[in-house]
Amino acid sequence: MVGILMGSESDLPVMEKAGEVLKEMNIPYEMEICSAHRLPEKTTHYAKDARDRGIEVLIAGAGMAAHLAGVLASHTTLPVIGVPLKSGPLDGVDALYSTVQMPPGVPVATVGIDGAKNAAYLACEILSIKYREIAKKLEDFRSKTKKSLEERSKAAKRRIRKLK
Repeated sequence: MVGILMGSESDLPVMEKAGEVLKEMNIPYEMEICSAHRLPEKTTHYAKDARDRGIEVLIAGAGMAAHLAGVLASHTTLPVIGVPLKSGPLDGVDALYSTVQMPPGVPVATVGIDGAKNAAYLACEILSIKYREIAKKLEDFRSKTKKSLEERSKAAKRRIRKLK
């Protein structure tokens, strides 16, 4: 259902976090290295054939010039979520700007620098429009997260009271 792409193997430690989220949600995904610059033909074919292979959302992580998400978006009408990766002398700010500044008609949804987890959650939200079971999993996740934070807040308040 989801294609996770990255520019090089060095991007894997960040991008595999998207896979972990999708695995938790029981959403099928595939992961590929598809460089916009070093493997342009592979990247183009991937984008053009994705829908026919059952892919419904693309997540693309790239650093520095970060053209991967934009190249994918230029070859498909599937939703593309860009993950700017922290790298190079600008620590990912260049990748953020490259990913978020797309021309009209070729949108790329963009998450924060190294935000692969949020990219996966956004992919889940997009898929939840069509798949009610994914919407339910997201609702359960949010409820569990809220309960956990409320418990941590109570524990923090108890520690603060002890300090006074």
